[in-house]
Amino acid sequence: MANRSTTGGGRPRVSDVAAAAGVSPTTVSHALSGARAVNAETKERILAVARELGYVPDRVASGLRRRRTGVVGLIGDDLAATPFAGRIIEGARRAGLERDVLLMVGESGGDAAAESDLVSRFLAQRVDGLLIARMYHQRVDRPAVPDDVPVVLVDAAPEPGWHVDAVVPDEAQIATLACERLTREGHREIAYVGTTDESRAARGRLIGVRSALGDAGIAIDDGRLEFCTSDAVGGREAGGRLLDQSRPPTAIICFNDQIAMGVMQAAARRAIAVPAGLSVVGIDDLHPVADALDPGLTTVALPHDEIGRWGMTRLLDRIDGTAPPVGEGVHQLRGWLVERGSVAAPAAR
Repeated sequence: MANRSTTGGGRPRVSDVAAAAGVSPTTVSHALSGARAVNAETKERILAVARELGYVPDRVASGLRRRRTGVVGLIGDDLAATPFAGRIIEGARRAGLERDVLLMVGESGGDAAAESDLVSRFLAQRVDGLLIARMYHQRVDRPAVPDDVPVVLVDAAPEPGWHVDAVVPDEAQIATLACERLTREGHREIAYVGTTDESRAARGRLIGVRSALGDAGIAIDDGRLEFCTSDAVGGREAGGRLLDQSRPPTAIICFNDQIAMGVMQAAARRAIAVPAGLSVVGIDDLHPVADALDPGLTTVALPHDEIGRWGMTRLLDRIDGTAPPVGEGVHQLRGWLVERGSVAAPAAR
């Protein structure tokens, strides 16, 4: 068994591990870092000794040698109030840990000056790169970042002329999944409730709905379109206007699950059963809403975890110099349908 004593009685050093394992300090460094191949039996012995001694690599010294800190900063606009922020952060965090990189997180609250200040603070900490995130798919202005500090946009697209890695949900594909779920059931009288918020997500989902329904031979005119605030209150109001029409729709697609909840409440107030009298599809797969509704809400899940993972992986590849050249477009990740109980075939009229 390894001797726990170290020279000087302080924290174990590489030389202590080397002496206890009977190898050179260079061999220990290679075994622990993976920089060069080490005989499997020797490597296992070194790792066992390191665990026994309680050896922890000195990240600061290692960073100075490699001119890296092993830390990446993520700046979000509205992390605390956005239910999906945790999934994005967790995806990025796990991808970073797999490559021995820590994630430092800051929130700007949507304030441009606060975001600029966070950028400066992270740069002062010598982060290896920056993830700039938006909690809803939006366009981002270029921050004041030196050219040698890589940046990747997460759930965001760059301003025109800024060529940078970026990853977003495929909004049109996500909306198409919702439409196809209803048309497969035989619905033809379909309405869409969008948001009054200005965002690329709002535009992309509306384009997806128009395109998918058009491909199915279903015209969606102004009488089948409503726009409201992105919450249940807006959904109740917009849903009520649609359901009070002389010939109401048999199915409604909603910009998000909160709006869908309001639409279902509007239906309940009019004694319209979901899904027997009205089918409803949401977007987001917001679990506190979609699972709690009765019936449960059929919805399209957004790839938040995958977005965070892709962003971190691409950033680390960019830092390591192994990423492909930055392309013209934005990388898009697909959503998937989550079936619950809010969709059925349309009732005969």
